[in-house]
Amino acid sequence: MKAKIYQPSKSVTQSGSAKSANWILEFSRSSTTTIDPVMNWTSSSDTQHQVKLKFSSKELAIAFAEKNSIEYIIRETKKSKIKPKSYSDNFSYDKKTPWTH
Repeated sequence: MKAKIYQPSKSVTQSGSAKSANWILEFSRSSTTTIDPVMNWTSSSDTQHQVKLKFSSKELAIAFAEKNSIEYIIRETKKSKIKPKSYSDNFSYDKKTPWTH
């Protein structure tokens, strides 16, 4: 039973970083999915894939995995640099690039 420990990325539709402070321990799928011939639903006998545990820090998630003898992989998040922008810079007299239509 393997698990991955990661910090979820921020929502694409929002500019804030809500729900991205927690670390999540998520189990990987150990069996394949099958398609039900009548309803065309996908099903699996593996219920561990549905489990997601939330932790307030990476260290707590690692301690939980080691205490319960769970193999884990840590996926670090890439921090993006924020370029400060100002709407008034579009109309500045000392603009670096010419403004054209």
